[in-house]
Amino acid sequence: MRRTWGVIAVLLTAVLLAGCTANSGSVSTDSSGSTGSSEGDVGAVAPEQDFSVDKAPYGSVVTGTTGDVNTSNRDVITTGSMSITATDPVAASESAVTITEQAGGRVDSRSENPGTDVQPASATLTLRIPSDELDRTLAELKKLGRLNFVSLNAQDVTQQSQDLDARITALTTSVDRLLALMASATSTTDLISIEDALSSRQGELESLQSQRDFLADQIDYSTVQLELVSEDTVAAGGPDNFWTGIIAGWTALVAAAGGLLIGLGVALPWLVVLAIFGAIALVIVRVLARRRKAA
Repeated sequence: MRRTWGVIAVLLTAVLLAGCTANSGSVSTDSSGSTGSSEGDVGAVAPEQDFSVDKAPYGSVVTGTTGDVNTSNRDVITTGSMSITATDPVAASESAVTITEQAGGRVDSRSENPGTDVQPASATLTLRIPSDELDRTLAELKKLGRLNFVSLNAQDVTQQSQDLDARITALTTSVDRLLALMASATSTTDLISIEDALSSRQGELESLQSQRDFLADQIDYSTVQLELVSEDTVAAGGPDNFWTGIIAGWTALVAAAGGLLIGLGVALPWLVVLAIFGAIALVIVRVLARRRKAA
């Protein structure tokens, strides 16, 4: 029996040692769900990189929503339109000009129509507002009256700006080289050829610089079309009883009679002239008739 128990003990010890050896090379999983291997595992896999929003690759760091991404390195042209109902559109137009100029902007066009019996007052302005002052300026303009609508449109022209800058840089370098070649030219033929090429490059360079200046102005100053209108005039209601009907009818009769008299006054000079010509024609016809009878 002692030998039997000894054999069993040896077998159990061997099994336990085999289990420990197998566990020494297994892959473990921690509470966070990540996997790893023991120090002695030759085929260990490196942990995956964290490409979450807070730790983006290539060194860029983005937090929050996409609207929080830094866009200061982009070139954007902002245009829009705005309509406001004001008690006095002409006076509101003056205030709009003051608000724009205080923000560092300017007014490119301005049209004002004072109110008349047949036309309500209105004003239309084209405002150029610094892009970094646009939101604050629009908030000030909204205080001029009741806002009807506001619409803004942003166009990203970063690629166009970079393309113009690259072409300007390349042409500037080419012009400098041609100037250096002109200074070292030894023959008249070479000098004329260089001058022709230089003139062409300088003309193209000036054109690109003009385009770049115009684009920069559109980027730096947002364009807003502002429309100022007056309150709508409510039409008077119709007669609601017998007496108001009589008054409305009498008023219409007087207005019609006045219009008829005005028309008669306009037509009277023409009637007098026609009567004179008619009398002359009648006299001529009678004279001719008498001569025929006498003959």
